[in-house]
Amino acid sequence: MPRLTHAVVLGAGMAGVLAASALVHVADAITIVEQDRLPERPTHRTGLPQARHAHVLWSGGARAIDQLLPGAIAGLLDAGAHRLGLPADIVFLSAHGWFPRTHEAQYAITCTRDLMDWRLREQLRQHQQVTIRDHTKVVGLRGDAKRITGIRVHDQASDTTEDLDADIVIDATGRGSRSRNWLTELSLPGIDTVREDVIDSGLAYSTRLFRAPAGATTNFPLVTVQPDVPTRGPARAALLVPVEHGRWLVTLAGTRGAQPPTDETGFAQYARHGVAHPIVADLIATARPITPIHSSHSTANRRLYVERLPQWPDGLVMIGDALASYNPIYGHGMAVAAYQCLALRKGLQSRGADQGSGRRLQRLVGRALQHAWDLATSVDIFYPHAGNIVPGRGDRARLAYVNRVIRAAMEKEHIAAAFFDAITLSTPPTRLASPRVLLGAARAPRVVPRDASTQPPITAAELRCFQGNDYPSPEADRHEPRGQLPR
Repeated sequence: MPRLTHAVVLGAGMAGVLAASALVHVADAITIVEQDRLPERPTHRTGLPQARHAHVLWSGGARAIDQLLPGAIAGLLDAGAHRLGLPADIVFLSAHGWFPRTHEAQYAITCTRDLMDWRLREQLRQHQQVTIRDHTKVVGLRGDAKRITGIRVHDQASDTTEDLDADIVIDATGRGSRSRNWLTELSLPGIDTVREDVIDSGLAYSTRLFRAPAGATTNFPLVTVQPDVPTRGPARAALLVPVEHGRWLVTLAGTRGAQPPTDETGFAQYARHGVAHPIVADLIATARPITPIHSSHSTANRRLYVERLPQWPDGLVMIGDALASYNPIYGHGMAVAAYQCLALRKGLQSRGADQGSGRRLQRLVGRALQHAWDLATSVDIFYPHAGNIVPGRGDRARLAYVNRVIRAAMEKEHIAAAFFDAITLSTPPTRLASPRVLLGAARAPRVVPRDASTQPPITAAELRCFQGNDYPSPEADRHEPRGQLPR
């Protein structure tokens, strides 16, 4: 296929960097345009407020990123990120009890979002055809409703405006994307009434970074207290994520009626009394806070169905949160962006950016997000006032089945493997409907409330971080499987 002369990517966040990575083998020159000033080291930037909160890169997304940027995950680990096996390295209180810490089925990469974005961006800079223009604002698309031919930008440093020609423009500007406004100005048919689904559980985040106590700076598990099933009232959750440089990133979460506070006393009390088990409160009582408490309410599931429009301009593709965003509690956003960029690369390598490519590429990208959308919304539609979609019998049956799968996964290791395959986006959710999983779920007990009085599956080394809290000493060493399940 003919190579692209010039490709432009809007946004230098995760989706934008991965999109540029997808273009390096099909484009002679790639320009990334970013409104923020990009930091020279892994620090916070204004245009990425969600970076302050907990992020987990599931193994499905990690493998996809490594296909786009070979060696990227190894580079993150070298820079201090953690690789945690699932369920071996997670202390996980589900809606049905503590999940056994058995053999690794999948894994998670944990670090701050600042480190992840910076490290991937620096690796991308090694490609000579990539130029990153920061502190530059996109003010519009050029072209017409049939084909986008470039963009107009305003350089905020020099206070000048110029046009950039492009064979293709990738919108990776996130939830604040203005593509709909710009396409309205270009009179694209149907753009004013394009279908948009919004399912908002009302989730709010409160997050703080801590210095981990001595002895817990390496090889410490991810700790999560998950909410009860959504039909039983507001959800409350706590998450402790080990990140680089011996720190813990702690996020408290709650839906409408149970949103976590942002003051110091309230934060500690919510971690201890607001969730189903005080394990996170006990841990942070041994740690030293090193940042203020930050909050976020930008957690709704939102999807635009632009690929269904009767016409879509060639030369424009929307990806990442510009196209669909998810409740971050499921940790799927970064993985989905990587899968979308793999789909974009495949589509460009097979047929290029010829006439009619815009709609074809947009459909490929849209299909790449479907699994994550189904997983997130199948739960969130049950929270009060979540949206205009009323759960039906089929939705209730699916939720009941997923709960049966989780119960079975706590007893059968092969079902646990299928469960973690699905939630890490390593396989499609249909993996949970395989004959062996169906049989195991059928034999599992019906959903029962978890017994919060039972103790978390922690090791002797991890136990020392609690400094005298009343937890029984585990018998197994950290390197031994916990509670091995029958296969």
